[in-house]
Amino acid sequence: MKVTSLTNPVMSDWFVGQGLRLDASPYVSGSLEDKKALERLKETVPLVSLTVGHNGGIFNGPMFRRVYLTDPEHSVPFLGTKDMMAADLTGLPRLRKADAESVALSYLRLKPGMTLISCSGFNAGRRAYVRPDMGECWSSQDTLKVEPDPEKIKSGYLYAFLLSRFGESLVRGSVYGSAVKHIEPHHIAGLPVPRFDAELEGRIHLLIQQSARLRACHQSALVAATKDFFDSNGLSELNDVKWHQQRRDLGFEVESVGPASLRALNFAPRARRLIGELSSVPGATLGEICAGGSLQTGSRFKRIDADPSHGVRLIGQRQSFWIRPEGRWISADQAPEDIHLQDETILVAARGTFGENEVYSRSAFITGTWLEHAYSQDFVRLVSGDEEVSGAYLFAFFRSDVSFRILRSLSVGGKQQEYHPRLLREVPIPLAPPADRARIAKTIRYAYKCRDRADVLEDKALALLTTAIEEAAG
Repeated sequence: MKVTSLTNPVMSDWFVGQGLRLDASPYVSGSLEDKKALERLKETVPLVSLTVGHNGGIFNGPMFRRVYLTDPEHSVPFLGTKDMMAADLTGLPRLRKADAESVALSYLRLKPGMTLISCSGFNAGRRAYVRPDMGECWSSQDTLKVEPDPEKIKSGYLYAFLLSRFGESLVRGSVYGSAVKHIEPHHIAGLPVPRFDAELEGRIHLLIQQSARLRACHQSALVAATKDFFDSNGLSELNDVKWHQQRRDLGFEVESVGPASLRALNFAPRARRLIGELSSVPGATLGEICAGGSLQTGSRFKRIDADPSHGVRLIGQRQSFWIRPEGRWISADQAPEDIHLQDETILVAARGTFGENEVYSRSAFITGTWLEHAYSQDFVRLVSGDEEVSGAYLFAFFRSDVSFRILRSLSVGGKQQEYHPRLLREVPIPLAPPADRARIAKTIRYAYKCRDRADVLEDKALALLTTAIEEAAG
């Protein structure tokens, strides 16, 4: 982290403006420049003056004992600092409703239009916008909530500023701590928010709102496609498998085993029942569908870092499930060809552990703008070799809880798990009638068009704001 340079040393009067902090965060190259640019604007107002609600409108929450349940009737979706970045919120952990709705925690319920800021941990300072479909979610104490006052500022405009490079500099510069990073509400209360004419702020707000609605459409379309998949294959009961309500896999017997595996997990009754249900309807094995396509992990390779102008962004397992991609930039010339993917490739997180909230065995669909990126070897690249079975149709199944449970039952390894290649090829895939397959695939493709369009609108909003600030600052 560059704190000084020959041409831009840290000046003594800067320390006063930063509360006499001697750590690097407020003085990192670029951060103070952006702050000075904001100071040259005609009008800026403190962030806290634009917020309303609990604790002045900027708050996180108390530490509390978390009791997780699985029954939707008695629980609410619970958003952590990692989950706030996720594009698909289907698999969120669920907090006991009685606790969530108590006086002590009820104010942690999210409201559409809020800005979320991760305030604890290595990645403190990330920002996310509360979409229309997130109003039933609660958030953890590790997430700052910024609730804008609609009488003073539009929520989309405020989020655009906090997401911009200027907001990035100010928020990241507010981080305290060494091993464990932290941001508290009072650290960002005084951040200077630039104000412009109502027409410009309204345009930026509208773009962010449209982007948020498209992300909500992306989510709802994915859920609808998966439900359609099971309904069309006569397996409607698998839309809700109630995994944790079933009898645990203890003390079971297996009549015969072959040389492929002696691991009890590979014969677990709950997963075997799911496989039996899938096998009871017309279909083919995954190996048969992927013959001529791909069903293997990527090649291992040494990462050679590169400048973004000459490299490609490398996406790892966790980042592949985020709203916007993050990752290091590497030289594509020094990497194997399979870092790049063909359209409608399904990536299955192929290495990890069995934590319920870990990404191991979750699947991502690569299409549209995400084809521009590179991907690590830690995924199974699943590509259909059957022109009658599209990747979009397959993804409607692979994003389901049924797929997640079956894939985990195929694991081999010690601490880090991988899939048994033979068992993976034997997974049965139901094949609905062609017209149903086409409809399901169309829904998935629509979902990802919504996601790409949402990115475009968000980028347009940021560009409008950045241009306005730079022009006003001279």
